[in-house]
Amino acid sequence: MAANFVAYLAIFTFTAAFSSALASDPDSLQDVCVALPSSSGGVKVNGFACKDDANVTAADFFFDGLAKPGLINNSVGSIVTAANVEKVPGLNTLGASLSRIDYAPGGLNPPHTHPRATEIVFVLDGELDVGFITTANKLVSKTINKGDIFVFPGGLVHFQKNNGDKAAAVIAAFNSQLPGTQSIPAALFTATPPVPDEVLTKAFQLGTKEIDKIKSKLAPKK
Repeated sequence: MAANFVAYLAIFTFTAAFSSALASDPDSLQDVCVALPSSSGGVKVNGFACKDDANVTAADFFFDGLAKPGLINNSVGSIVTAANVEKVPGLNTLGASLSRIDYAPGGLNPPHTHPRATEIVFVLDGELDVGFITTANKLVSKTINKGDIFVFPGGLVHFQKNNGDKAAAVIAAFNSQLPGTQSIPAALFTATPPVPDEVLTKAFQLGTKEIDKIKSKLAPKK
């Protein structure tokens, strides 16, 4: 039953749900525009240049990376496996993509935004506390279970937390071939070059030592 629903969700995503009437990627002007890797040429466009039709194959539209749980090896207890245009070149100009998110018991997908997409998640397994924050600083949250869906409006800060004692997983659909993800903690405390300490200390009403401690905890592992 769950598998059938996921298949329906994917089809729904690629057709009606995230139509051009919403703030999605522009419509394609040809049947297919399989993405050429950016290293293939020096011209940069909004998206990717198109592969020659003569070289297009079924492999350009295929990806099996969402079939199995991702390996979680970080301190927050979650891992995102993306199926976007970088993994599926055939998605170029089609305005849709998917991801799988796996959560360890107690795992968190930290507060983040997708600057180019609305997100809808379908729970494969487990129970999650999810929510987003409006521009009026209102938290909209709910506990969702296997078979449920929840929508995160485009651009708004949102999160998912597995408060159960078992692993959880969702399939996420986006109305963009490359929705982008900006983690709020990482953006503020691990940016390069760094956000000035005087900005962070004033914004969070913390001392420099506390800011440095947060930075050390969030710094990428070497």
